[in-house]
Amino acid sequence: QTRGRYKSKLYSATDCFLGLTMEQKCELAERALMEMKDETQRMKEDSEQTLQNLEAVLEEADVWWADVKKAIGDFEEDLISTISSKKGNIIASEKLLRYLEGKNRQRDLLREKLHAKNYVLMGYKKKLQQQLRQDWMGETICEVRLQQLHIRNAQCQEKTDLKNQELLQLKLTLGKMVKVLNLYKRKLHDAMEMSKSLMKDVSHRKELLEEIEREAAHVEEQRAEAESVNRQLRKQLSDYRVPSVLSYVRKIMAVSDLEKSLKAWETKVAVAKVS
Repeated sequence: QTRGRYKSKLYSATDCFLGLTMEQKCELAERALMEMKDETQRMKEDSEQTLQNLEAVLEEADVWWADVKKAIGDFEEDLISTISSKKGNIIASEKLLRYLEGKNRQRDLLREKLHAKNYVLMGYKKKLQQQLRQDWMGETICEVRLQQLHIRNAQCQEKTDLKNQELLQLKLTLGKMVKVLNLYKRKLHDAMEMSKSLMKDVSHRKELLEEIEREAAHVEEQRAEAESVNRQLRKQLSDYRVPSVLSYVRKIMAVSDLEKSLKAWETKVAVAKVS
């Protein structure tokens, strides 16, 4: 009965386990396991005690049956043999009285023995009832503790819900911040790419400017040489004396070539200055 009541209490308390944490469930499971082990040990001890009592009763019954057989044998041996003799009626009556008195004394002794045994059994019964009462009180305390744990679990669940809401809000804020950060990262990346492109463009323009400056210097040198040649030619023209016709024609052609070359160089110089 104790085991059945314990199981019913245990099964009725399983509904409270649904809202408990894993540590609380483990603690309650360990406690229930220890109680089941204690209950099993007590049942084992009770069974052993009951078995010993039954063995004692069987031994007592065997002894009593042996006494009965012996009494029957003695009765048949003493009384029946005495009654069958001539003077056996008086002797048999006396023996019967003594036999009955002895049996009465044995019955009184047995009654006292049974009273003592009954007293011991009553004490054992009270002890078992006290143990059952303690078990019931322990189960009641377990139920109270389960209710307290359920209340604490509900409070912890409320706190957990609040923390989860705060965590969700923080996650939303973090998501927005991550989006803004990614936007600024993209802008920074675009700015860096533009800066690299501008740096390359500036470097290319510097190289182009250096090349133009080198070409301008080279053209300036050629222009100076052309002006020097032009001055020499003009000096020669100023010092010119009328040559022969053939020489004149050659000179005219040379001058024409020089003028063409001069115009070409002047054009190059003008283009170089413009660029």
